[in-house]
Amino acid sequence: MGVSRYITREQDRVQNCCVLLSGFAFQSKIVGNGGRQILSVKIPGDIIDLQHAFLKIADHSIQMLSTGDVAVVPAEALRELAFARPAIGQAMWIETLVEGSILREWMANIGRRDAKARVAHFLCEIAVRLAAAGLTTGNRYDLPMTQEQLGDATGLTPVHVNRTLQALRSDGLISRDKHAITIEDWKALSAVGDFATAYLHPIAAFIPNFA
Repeated sequence: MGVSRYITREQDRVQNCCVLLSGFAFQSKIVGNGGRQILSVKIPGDIIDLQHAFLKIADHSIQMLSTGDVAVVPAEALRELAFARPAIGQAMWIETLVEGSILREWMANIGRRDAKARVAHFLCEIAVRLAAAGLTTGNRYDLPMTQEQLGDATGLTPVHVNRTLQALRSDGLISRDKHAITIEDWKALSAVGDFATAYLHPIAAFIPNFA
């Protein structure tokens, strides 16, 4: 699928669930004044929309951040599998609970942290999730997001995102080359971002080798 391609649009009647095989995607909502809030970023291996196994109307949109591949699973087949195999049903339940935990952390990040902490926290989360999936190269990873998209994920304007990234770079915490992020000082970056992995649950004990 191409960049910006919609997988699902808000208010669509949905009959399938999707697994992201490669590339990046994001969930978002558009509010009454036309502003967009990015609700989550999906990485390879993520089930993008597990709630659609049981909820038939999409309450948000899902778009590709980059080119990538998506596997489509009929919702009915997924429901039957969940009921027939309790262990799989439990895994699906855990997946939705972890999504809720991440969403709560995003709410706290946008609502109560300052700009520098918001961006640092976001970069830390993506780094840990990608590292746990084996998708980093040393202390470097790809993040195909524009400054506008970073702003929509952190509740900041693109100008504020630009200034914040420059500040993190000036402090020696990160370096950035187009869409590549390099963590220069993991301990300091996670401290600035007030970042702890507990809310990520299945990978909460994962310690990235970014030192």
